[in-house]
Amino acid sequence: MAGIYLHIPFCKQACYYCDFHFSTSVKRKSEMVDAICKEIALRNGEIDDVIETIYFGGGTPSLLSEQELEQILNTIWANFEVNESPEITLEANPDDLTEERIIQLSNSPINRLSIGIQSFFEDDLKSMNRAHTAAESLNCLSLATRHFENITVDLIYGIPNMGNEKWKQNLQKVFDLGIPHISSYALTVEPKTALDSFIKKGTYPPLDEQLVSEHFNILVEQTADSGFVHYETSNFGKKGFFSKHNTSYWKGVSYLGIGPSAHSFIGNTRSWNVANNAKYIKAIKRGELPSENEVLSEKDQFNEYIMTGLRTIWGVDLQKIKIDFGKSFYDYLINTSKKFIDENLLVISSDSLNANRIEKLKTTQKGKFLADGIASDLFMI
Repeated sequence: MAGIYLHIPFCKQACYYCDFHFSTSVKRKSEMVDAICKEIALRNGEIDDVIETIYFGGGTPSLLSEQELEQILNTIWANFEVNESPEITLEANPDDLTEERIIQLSNSPINRLSIGIQSFFEDDLKSMNRAHTAAESLNCLSLATRHFENITVDLIYGIPNMGNEKWKQNLQKVFDLGIPHISSYALTVEPKTALDSFIKKGTYPPLDEQLVSEHFNILVEQTADSGFVHYETSNFGKKGFFSKHNTSYWKGVSYLGIGPSAHSFIGNTRSWNVANNAKYIKAIKRGELPSENEVLSEKDQFNEYIMTGLRTIWGVDLQKIKIDFGKSFYDYLINTSKKFIDENLLVISSDSLNANRIEKLKTTQKGKFLADGIASDLFMI
């Protein structure tokens, strides 16, 4: 099993909080698609496993035409062995999803939509400089649910001036529309973003950590009440609708990252492409891969497994720690975990597997919101 991530580096406008690589000029879009296809061909020997998931991320992949999406998918099929029914996700913005476009996508191999709603309220959207309106959000979801069964929406919480009741209304709209998956993230201030600049200048209110915590707790409670499984810190899905692609990241499955700024992970090696459209296209035209790579040390691999494991319902398999990393790593993890277990932030639970008892280190309900911080304290330095 393996996956392919495709970074489409174009957006209509820049969201104030975003620090992903993108351009608001689409002049070189066709040239970029050709370069992406050439990179796919250049890298066709890097993964022998069957491709089970394909993910168009960005940026705003819904800016690609039907022909451009088809060109990329055909190139993947020509260069890799692809599962008979792979999960193929397209990230999309509501303003791109007209009824005609949704029907067009439903007739393509794409079978999962990831729609960047963020909020159903106009003032929130304007404060983040989103390209769509609240009306477009509701309209596109109403249309999308008629043609797609597998849909996820992105929502942002912790937005200043978004009270708890307003946050609950955002969630209720998703529940009422029958959407089976939610990815939800706290608004964060990344360096060198417009949001960072506005807060420093005092033209945007600073983020409220207490509000963020309250919103997260509401999110966890209300999704559970509506039949969602909180299977990763920021992801909530109904049974049968977990993201296969993102789950493979958290479980350490190999994947190729195609396009400028895209990251790849194969075995114990991580690589990343240059985050510059012009440099990327120029290198690919020469038949060169504009990437750097690093081989993860044993400590790096241990730390990464701790980080991803604690963010998920599957937790950290203690037997795997013993087998893959040895007794010294196991003893270190058990000892450093004790204080978090005593504080009811972590727990060691036993899962049954074919009459065997598998011990897992997991976050408690209280520890879920703090998973990243706890993991960093467990890292082997």
